[in-house]
Amino acid sequence: MKLNISEKNGATHMVEIDANKASALFGKKIGDEVDGELIGAAGYTLKICGGSDTSGFPMRPDIPGTARKSVLLSSGPGIRQGRKGERRRKSVRGNTVSAEISQLNLSVVKEGAQKLAELFPKKEGAEKKKEEKKAAPPKKKK
Repeated sequence: MKLNISEKNGATHMVEIDANKASALFGKKIGDEVDGELIGAAGYTLKICGGSDTSGFPMRPDIPGTARKSVLLSSGPGIRQGRKGERRRKSVRGNTVSAEISQLNLSVVKEGAQKLAELFPKKEGAEKKKEEKKAAPPKKKK
């Protein structure tokens, strides 16, 4: 399971956890607070904000349970605003974390002693791509 942890300053850290650590999150709902020790961030308190399942369907806080449902939506997660008053039937996932969830969004409520950047350092590949992008000259249009 992938976890996207966002800090108050706008920084986001992506963390992959194994099935054993992920099972501690099963049964939690959107809006619940989780102890950071479950994922290796001692001293942190994290709030579940949303996520998506293995097929990419988003979680909705107003749909109870873990099942995927097709509901009539006018706004919120899982739908883009069209014309005023427009409603669409879309498939979304319930608000409870289960084994089908592949990505979970968390936000920091209470910070710990160490910074998240120290606990979860970014991978070298992402930093190299940023450096290559800055160093590469802009492409000319013909």
